[in-house]
Amino acid sequence: MMDIKALDIVNAYILKHLDATDPTVPFDTFIVWKAKILQNWKYLISSTLHDGMYYELTFNGDKKEWYLDAYKKFENVVLNEDGTRGVRGRYKVD
Repeated sequence: MMDIKALDIVNAYILKHLDATDPTVPFDTFIVWKAKILQNWKYLISSTLHDGMYYELTFNGDKKEWYLDAYKKFENVVLNEDGTRGVRGRYKVD
């Protein structure tokens, strides 16, 4: 039940924030990770849109409130122990 509610919240947020000048593109949302601690839930949710967005959704069981944070991933960098940039696969990260 909570999973469906979480996905519905993110779907509604995405639809509200799509660029109105673009045609509506079909997409799915999916749960990347979730945890329940006492009466609280935490979700990391993404979609099949190619926009680099992911969503953190928290349910506060005491207050019966949902909190939504929307993030855009700009970079994924490999760093060595000494702080220098590492290598991912065959390619050096600039």
